[in-house]
Amino acid sequence: MNPVPTRDELRAHLVRTMIAGDVATPRQNNLLHYRRMAAGHPYYQFGLELKPSWTEQTVLEMMVERCGVNADPRHGYGDDTIDPEITLDTLEAMGDRIGLAARRRESVILATGHPSTLGPLYQAVARALEEAGCRLLTPAAGWTYEIETGYGGSDLRRIVYAEPGVAMLEDCGAAGVRQAQHTHDSLPMETMLHELATTAPADSPEAKPDFWPDLAIADHGWAGAAGQAGIDTVGFADCNDPALFAGAAEGKIDVAVPLDDGVAPRHYAPLTAYILDRAGLGPSA
Repeated sequence: MNPVPTRDELRAHLVRTMIAGDVATPRQNNLLHYRRMAAGHPYYQFGLELKPSWTEQTVLEMMVERCGVNADPRHGYGDDTIDPEITLDTLEAMGDRIGLAARRRESVILATGHPSTLGPLYQAVARALEEAGCRLLTPAAGWTYEIETGYGGSDLRRIVYAEPGVAMLEDCGAAGVRQAQHTHDSLPMETMLHELATTAPADSPEAKPDFWPDLAIADHGWAGAAGQAGIDTVGFADCNDPALFAGAAEGKIDVAVPLDDGVAPRHYAPLTAYILDRAGLGPSA
């Protein structure tokens, strides 16, 4: 277990590793995604049915408030920012909700579209929740679907679970080569929830809570689909992922933690320790 940083120590770590503060996400990419989300492009909605009243301007204003991006609409190129204070506040809110799940021994579903970077964080949280008596749900394991790759090509993706129960997508791969894949898609989570909803015993309605998540811990479309289904959802989002912040503004996402989701996995270890300590699941609990 990594040592638990103080809030000041974690703030310094976030800025030093560019998880927050000045981040490497290009401003032009952020603004493009804001425009496309406001236009209702499904890929940028993350499975959420967002209000049609969003405009590029109101998305930017919302991202300033909830993420801490540069407020100047004339800033069109270069890097952008994430406010580390917002990251810290929302990490604490996430830890509080995870702690509540642990105390209640809730049913939890975990999923990430960034397995190569955030995977270890999710796995550590999953282990802590399982040890606390929570039920980790793992529906639709092995389900596959085809995605377009451009130029008429396609790939097959499969839902797999990293121990002890973190959903991610795997490339079914040519020649037997399999690799965890980045995804924004909401369809995998929608499929998982559909399986849960259709396999609960029809003659035992009181058992339904055991088959339905009380909490989802996720990102990208995994989080958006869970929030849209009415599940308490906490998750991570980069400053080019406005949909989850919009979902939080509309009350469909409980906590959206702003951070750069593409740095080296080891740099998220202090965040993991901080979340688990806040949840009462760390070494000092």
